[in-house]
Amino acid sequence: MGSCATINTCLSPASSFALSRKIHRPFFSQLVYSLKQPSIAHKVSASLTYSNVSVTDKPATQFKTNKWQWKYDNNSINVHYEEHEKESAEPSKHILLVPTISDVSTVEEWRLVAKEIVQRDGKFNWHATIVDWPGLGYSDRPKLDYTADVMEKFLVDLVNSPDSPLSCSDSDLVIFGGGHAATILLRAAKKGLVNPSAIAAVAPTWAGPLPIVFGRDTKAESRYELLRGTLRAPAVGWMMYNILVSNKKAIQSQYKSHVYSNPENVTPTIVDSRYALTKRDGARYVPAAFLTGLLDPVKSREEFLDLFSSLEGKIPILVVSTSGSPKRSKAEMEALRDAKGVSKFVEVPGALLPQEEFPSVVADELYKFLVENFESSA
Repeated sequence: MGSCATINTCLSPASSFALSRKIHRPFFSQLVYSLKQPSIAHKVSASLTYSNVSVTDKPATQFKTNKWQWKYDNNSINVHYEEHEKESAEPSKHILLVPTISDVSTVEEWRLVAKEIVQRDGKFNWHATIVDWPGLGYSDRPKLDYTADVMEKFLVDLVNSPDSPLSCSDSDLVIFGGGHAATILLRAAKKGLVNPSAIAAVAPTWAGPLPIVFGRDTKAESRYELLRGTLRAPAVGWMMYNILVSNKKAIQSQYKSHVYSNPENVTPTIVDSRYALTKRDGARYVPAAFLTGLLDPVKSREEFLDLFSSLEGKIPILVVSTSGSPKRSKAEMEALRDAKGVSKFVEVPGALLPQEEFPSVVADELYKFLVENFESSA
């Protein structure tokens, strides 16, 4: 996410670089893309009912937070995660929930969804783990050269390392990802680096805010590099970051204009929480990379489609689209509507962060997907 302010900033005395345009999906915003309907081995039965997923009598759940040390490039990075589960004699299955990448990315966006799912009474006791990306949320934010490859490496290590919080999970690990997280996950799965038993992509995105608006020609890329370097600089970087992102007015404007579909759902509590994240040490390094396209897992719609088609018949994939997505995001969703590899497509209310704005609706769809692919045949 980012600021919706008009920018006309000269980045250095010797440079003619300037951005002078109001970006309707402001800097650091999640740019939603989504998909559609079944064509995979795990066909969805139209006759399935979900009377058994009622949460009328919700059992108490356990909630705890912890840190996992991710070792990368001679750094030991404390990664924040939280776990949700309920006490049950039923066999346990594990879900990993990964937040959307943005300047205010946080485990909080998935918290209510996780709580809703683990409370459900079914054949399995679902255990949910939510993790903050390195450089975002409540994880450490070292000054790394963040790229899509770095983020993919983190996700692969998290899933596969014997000392990770997922080390006790069985082969039926299900992964839910929002925004860029979903696409990074799909890219890793295509390469065979992770092997989840199912994937849910909630408002999946693949293009950073500037590349989707200004393109990726040589001139644009050189300007992105200059802007990225400025944002990472010791003094002027903080000044620019504070203007573009780290102020409550900008955060509130983003959420009301395109992150949430209903401006009335943007509360002072949400704004205050996200503002606090932008003040953490090292807060600008990942957003600088995201803004300028360094965290984009693919470079074109064709590559994006290929991620899904490459998994056709291998992994059931749910795509959760939103009815209130911005125009440019909605166009990408429609391009993916009949994509190969998508076993189920649903549309829910919301814009770019439906899992936070409408957690119960999203939890319902995700749990139905779990029942259809695991509990109905157990």
